[in-house]
Amino acid sequence: MTLPNGWEMVVGLEVHTELKTATKMFCGCANAFGSEPNTNICPVCLGLPGSLPVLNKMAVELAMAIGVALHCTIAPSTFHRKNYFYPDMPKDFQISQYDLPINSRGYLDLPDGSQISVERAHLEEDTGKSTHLGGTGRIHGADRSMVDYNRSGVPLVEIVSGPDIRSAAQARAYASELRGILIATGASDGRMEEGSMRFDANVSVRKSGEPFGTRCEIKNLNSLRSLQRAIDYEALRQIEVLEEGGSIRQETRHWDENRGETSTMRVKEEAEDYRYFREPDLVELSPDQAWQDRVRAALPPMPAARRSRLEELLGDPSDAQRDAIGTVVELDLDGFVISAAQAKADVAIALARSANEIAADIENVAKLSTEAFVATVLMEQKGELSATQAKKVLGVLLESGGDPSTIAKALGFEQMGADALGDLVAKCIEENPSEWQRYREGDDKLSQFFIGQIMKLTKGQANGKSVIAELQQRK
Repeated sequence: MTLPNGWEMVVGLEVHTELKTATKMFCGCANAFGSEPNTNICPVCLGLPGSLPVLNKMAVELAMAIGVALHCTIAPSTFHRKNYFYPDMPKDFQISQYDLPINSRGYLDLPDGSQISVERAHLEEDTGKSTHLGGTGRIHGADRSMVDYNRSGVPLVEIVSGPDIRSAAQARAYASELRGILIATGASDGRMEEGSMRFDANVSVRKSGEPFGTRCEIKNLNSLRSLQRAIDYEALRQIEVLEEGGSIRQETRHWDENRGETSTMRVKEEAEDYRYFREPDLVELSPDQAWQDRVRAALPPMPAARRSRLEELLGDPSDAQRDAIGTVVELDLDGFVISAAQAKADVAIALARSANEIAADIENVAKLSTEAFVATVLMEQKGELSATQAKKVLGVLLESGGDPSTIAKALGFEQMGADALGDLVAKCIEENPSEWQRYREGDDKLSQFFIGQIMKLTKGQANGKSVIAELQQRK
């Protein structure tokens, strides 16, 4: 979306991601989504008197993995108590990192070549979850509320970008790329629908070249679509206020997905309002270099490196192929394409089948073995299967697994003999003399016409490449 009258938006994102640990941040309670309410709790995560926190080692390793993937500096860090009253905070404070975060001064490269700075990626614990019954589902106007403390104390990393984002589309691209990185590191499952990844967007507007305007924070966005819509709405709202002579109040706002608008939640707090002070029950966290090196060495390739590898395999990919590359990497299907390349199969065919047929049935991908996929691509490449037939074979493989040759035979996809195909091509030429003459005179697009005619005659069993070869021989 282009903003009117020379206005520019300035956006920074705070991304909260729950870490994939077996237990919570400071106790041994299970970190598990979907359990019966208030069953994964203990004196520590309920903040009962006399209970003491013990830091989760795996949470620290996953936080460092995120830091490495985002090119951050990993440094000694401390924990603070962030004090505020809220029904789903049983201690009335949250253990977080304040002035000394574990990760700082990093960056994230986007697929379009732009770069967004990462100011910090710090450790903290999640809150519980309140459910408001009656009314709109928000606390105001609700008949009653219930609190589930299962999520209280779940390990979180909060990733804070710099104010470098200039459009809602770029914010979405940043969030999507970050999600891919978090999944690749193993730090998060990225399941936004379960709340394991949530976004807060700080939005302000200004005339190009002017100082930053007053920002408003939109809280708890839980989908890429909501993120983009909320930022666009909020920027236009602020512009309308300013152009009418008003001023923007720094505040926290709520996004209503159904109404497509933001509304005031509370006046924005400053850091001093939280009365931060050092957590007295936890010592300084100072991972040594050897520990950091082990975390770095264990990291797999990140999405950007995986996209680059596929681009190299294709040589000079088209825009459509770049989009397909993005799809297969996002869905973790690039292993199929790489395996096909290693078997000397056609990379373009493997990419197309992965980005289309497999991606369309991603829930069944576990039934498709790499060997069966590669064999299917090779059969298509050699002309043993047409593109249409190969797609149908892959559909069966995704549904029930099996051997592609056996499936092709069961479906009646026998390779058409050269003599039979030649007879059909000759018949098609005889029945379409004007099209044949134009084809011979250089109108190569008519090859698709003849392929279509042959496919009708053979009910889709002919191979397009073989048809073109026959046409070329007779040209």
